[in-house]
Amino acid sequence: MITKALNLILSEINQYIPPVAGSEQVVLGNIALNEAPDQTQLQNQVVTSLVNIEEESTMKNGSFHRKGVTTVEYMEPPVNLNLYVLFSANYDNYTMSLNRLSEVVQFFQHRKSFSLATAGVIPTGFDPADPEDAGIYLTPEFYTLTFEQINHLWGSLGGKQMPFVMYKMRLVSVSQRAISGVGPLIQEIQNSSSSDLDDC
Repeated sequence: MITKALNLILSEINQYIPPVAGSEQVVLGNIALNEAPDQTQLQNQVVTSLVNIEEESTMKNGSFHRKGVTTVEYMEPPVNLNLYVLFSANYDNYTMSLNRLSEVVQFFQHRKSFSLATAGVIPTGFDPADPEDAGIYLTPEFYTLTFEQINHLWGSLGGKQMPFVMYKMRLVSVSQRAISGVGPLIQEIQNSSSSDLDDC
């Protein structure tokens, strides 16, 4: 589900930023591998990398069940995640890097949410009839790092710093959809009357 959520965003942003020589300008990849000799496909593109995952604790304790005709199916509640996504402008030309980074920011400035229902084009591998695909709903939030955090980030990525921007994407729901129990529907409720209490 994480991959699909990111691919949905990339599909939309690549419709906004036109391809160059038939090549998409925003790709999914691990920017930490940028300097590896076999990673030339990350050159001259905006590389989208997942750098952190955070559980959304405010939605952790919800109950989850599904009603059938005569039974109720119980499942464990899904894990709701916030994704911290790094967009790194990896171009040989520094001016081009800044221009592409500006286009990324402009794109998210006018797109406040993402879902399959609002997608301009349904990306490959998505099925609108699939409840999980149809349930994807993301809201991007600009995430500002301090200079110390920036230093730690690029130090952990093991490469030279390049123009970048980070967004916090809320909210990816991950669930195995496995049934943990089945019970009957409540058909009637019995109440003790006041006369019954008087007899006690």
